[in-house]
Amino acid sequence: MFEQVKHNMETIAGVAIYPIMSLLIFFIFFVGLGIWVFSYKKEKIEELSQMPLKDK
Repeated sequence: MFEQVKHNMETIAGVAIYPIMSLLIFFIFFVGLGIWVFSYKKEKIEELSQMPLKDK
């Protein structure tokens, strides 16, 4: 089955850009997520972690 898909994809002009673009999107997303997580304020994380334990 993969051979059929591979053959069809090879006939499309410029199809090589799609794997590169998907890798870039994946990489940029996770780098951005990592930067966001490590730059989050410690006080806010403590506040959010105590929310389930607080009484209403």
